[in-house]
Amino acid sequence: MIESAFATIRHRSSRAKGCVSRQTMLSMTCKMGMSDEKSWRRLRGFRQLTRVIEGVTFTDGIEIIEDSRAAA
Repeated sequence: MIESAFATIRHRSSRAKGCVSRQTMLSMTCKMGMSDEKSWRRLRGFRQLTRVIEGVTFTDGIEIIEDSRAAA
């Protein structure tokens, strides 16, 4: 299951709605985002995203190069 990066902020800010001032809510969401950022995972292979968009196929992270010639 993939959870939104902002699920924690959305959940906590909806719980505290109406209990605090707007400025307090903004600072609270900023602090929660900064603390959640420490546990986020970086995307690996971002350099290959353009090749994926172009339609290049990968298997286990290795580009599959298909020969245009048919075997006789």
